[in-house]
Amino acid sequence: MILFLHWGISPEIFRIGGFALRYYSLGFMLAFAASYMVLLHVFRQEGRPREMLDRLLVYIIAGTLAGARLGHCLFYDWAYYKVHFWEMILPFTFSGGQITFTGYQGLASHGGAIGIVLAAALFSYRYRVPLMWLLDRLALVVPLAGALIRTGNFFNAEIIGKPASLPWAVVFTRVDALPRHPAQLYEALCYVIIFVLLWRLYREHPAPGQLFGWLLTAVFSARFLIEFVKENQVAFENGRLLNMGQLLSIPMIILGIYFLNFYKRKYGKR
Repeated sequence: MILFLHWGISPEIFRIGGFALRYYSLGFMLAFAASYMVLLHVFRQEGRPREMLDRLLVYIIAGTLAGARLGHCLFYDWAYYKVHFWEMILPFTFSGGQITFTGYQGLASHGGAIGIVLAAALFSYRYRVPLMWLLDRLALVVPLAGALIRTGNFFNAEIIGKPASLPWAVVFTRVDALPRHPAQLYEALCYVIIFVLLWRLYREHPAPGQLFGWLLTAVFSARFLIEFVKENQVAFENGRLLNMGQLLSIPMIILGIYFLNFYKRKYGKR
């Protein structure tokens, strides 16, 4: 008999009144902190001032959260948010005359990716920093951040996998009694591997666009494949050949391949 891991930890680390700190939120905070420390090392190596990184952090946090939030609302739950518009923007729900703080519980990684690129473009324009240089450096830390966020999803028993009988399957007791693929950990492991590989590539001084291109291609290819062992996130995905996460990953993969080929032809080997 296989003894599956039973996972039923509370998603809340602590609660004070209407405010609760969840593991998913902690994962986001650790993601930003770890990314900052890695980029600080990169900036110092390349002779860039720390003040630039501090300003960039503000842009990236704002772009990530705004993009991830809007991505969830528009891609996954527009039917609800088109009649609850303010809940799309504010971390509260308004029901029965009561206002409840919920935080931004609905966040989509594809929207976050778009938000990061737009924030980087705005920062590039505002401070006259080459956009591709910026995107290549951000590419180094995005997989690390993604791994920490997916670990937070695991703690919260979110984005669960389909039922499985594998020895490493997990029973998310807060959901049901079925052993399932720990899809969150699959993603986290893939992102850690991609982080290591991108870091090795960075040390070889690749041509502009290569890091960003490999990031898009590798991360969203992993996401596309892992979606096959995930439960659908929303009801409208049921019965479809590809779910929303896979459909949104396809243009990201194509864009990554475009950057790899375009910059390879333009700059060649260094």
